Amino acid sequence: MPTNTGLKIWGRANSVNVQKVLWCLSELDLAYERIDAGMEHGKTQEPDYLTMNPNARVPTMVDGDYVLWESNSIMRYLVLSHGNGSPIYPDAPKRRACVDRWLDWTLSTIQPVDRPVFWALVRTPVEQRDMAAIQKDVDAEAVQWRILDAQLATRRFVEGDDFTLADIALGAYARRWLGVEGVTKPQLAHLQRWFAEIGSRPGFKQFVAPPMS
Repeated sequence: MPTNTGLKIWGRANSVNVQKVLWCLSELDLAYERIDAGMEHGKTQEPDYLTMNPNARVPTMVDGDYVLWESNSIMRYLVLSHGNGSPIYPDAPKRRACVDRWLDWTLSTIQPVDRPVFWALVRTPVEQRDMAAIQKDVDAEAVQWRILDAQLATRRFVEGDDFTLADIALGAYARRWLGVEGVTKPQLAHLQRWFAEIGSRPGFKQFVAPPMS
């Protein structure tokens, strides 16, 4: 049975950043309540929500009287406060810093190139898509995934033999990259090997693998 913590996660299930947090909760075997918010569910522009998260985005975590936004920060907090020594966020400073750099890289480098491709191929009607422009965006995104492919050439997971928060953050975005169709993408063997392995984890299957929307 998952550990009952009283945690609440505000956010829609098809948000990649919410998916990261839910996957992390699964890895830690923590119970929580998820409240739909964002896009068609609304709520994020309401005064009570903006008091919690002035960005009007998801996810937002509530843990008793403590409120936190930013998905990677939420994952770090969950491990540190409820993880009971989980290895997914290492204690050793150098190992933790290596994980942190990939969490930062996900937001600084992958998310900006992923967003235009995902929105064009998943959330834009077919008749409105400019496929030539989309392919240019795909080519730009591929440059960044080649970096992770090279990293994985000599490692089982992103930072070695142990599964960490870096695999969660990047795995959720890799689902989008590998899942979009109708464009030309390079075959990245190391990335695909890693993706197949993390794809077998229960949290990935439940929260990240469902059809994209």
